[in-house]
Amino acid sequence: MAIKPTDYAQSETYKEILSQGDVWQTVLQELKQSASVEKILRIINQKTSRLFVGCGTSFYLAEAAATSWTLLTGEPARAVPGSEILLYPSLTRLVAADLSAIVISRSGRTSEAVRAAHVLRKEMQIPTVGITCAEKSELEAECDSTLVLNAADEKSMVMTRSFTSMLIRDSLEAMAAQFVPRIRSLAEYMEAFVEHRPLDDYVFLGQGPFHGLAREAALKVMEMSCSYSQSFHTLEFRHGPKAIVTPRTALMFFVSEAGQQAEVEVLEEMKELGGLTISVCNVANEKIRRASELVLELNIPGDELPRLASHIVPAQWMGFFTGVGKGLNPDQPKNLTRVVVLD
Repeated sequence: MAIKPTDYAQSETYKEILSQGDVWQTVLQELKQSASVEKILRIINQKTSRLFVGCGTSFYLAEAAATSWTLLTGEPARAVPGSEILLYPSLTRLVAADLSAIVISRSGRTSEAVRAAHVLRKEMQIPTVGITCAEKSELEAECDSTLVLNAADEKSMVMTRSFTSMLIRDSLEAMAAQFVPRIRSLAEYMEAFVEHRPLDDYVFLGQGPFHGLAREAALKVMEMSCSYSQSFHTLEFRHGPKAIVTPRTALMFFVSEAGQQAEVEVLEEMKELGGLTISVCNVANEKIRRASELVLELNIPGDELPRLASHIVPAQWMGFFTGVGKGLNPDQPKNLTRVVVLD
């Protein structure tokens, strides 16, 4: 059943996107009180490299987490979907001696994630931990230890606050508190922006840790609005994909601080090609403002990586309001189930 524009605030998806700042603070308190955190770190630190594993949204979370891990610690980390562990185990087995694994699943029941954890731990003898939002799950049974973030779980089918809550780290209480009042204003900006704008394509662009966010952003718009969306590394978009740019193409740039100068050059180029440009950044300069149809500033002090989770929220709102505008119900996405369970 479709959600009428006047009724969307009653949807579970809307409430869960809006709740994120508060939920992050609760999750951070849970982490402080959890006895499993130190155990998990001991397991992970047995090896010199990290493998982050997930499926769907959890895979994009794994990508962002792996990149952040390397940037923060200087240690190697990479992300793979659970299916790669199952279909091409030799790619992991070749480097298993150096690996510890982190398997991510909101429900802890996703078949490919659970089976991947089993292969990693039992067959490859890789120390394996799980991150989930559900107690006593199949994933927990397959891992050496599991971190359960109860407060982040959702009723809706589409992952929103579970994604951001599993991405945050335990030094982010100030960021979470500062972001609470921003979430509603981001919703208002995005609702006004998508209204009455006929669009054919949605493109999400990011570099480094923001590339995983770009991939997740494309998925959110695809799931909630049944729209055609894609993601690319920002500078790679010049190398062929820019052929699709028209005035009916929305391009959301996740502008980083580290790569801002080069990324803004692409932003300016896409504006000149006639694309509808949106910039998500912490603080915008004059170049960003001139080259953007919409600028969404987060204005959160501190280092870039701790703010990473907050950057995905505008794309969540874009998917939600685009879906509502098309007469769809984001709580009940077409063709989707909350958990992918295989026979």
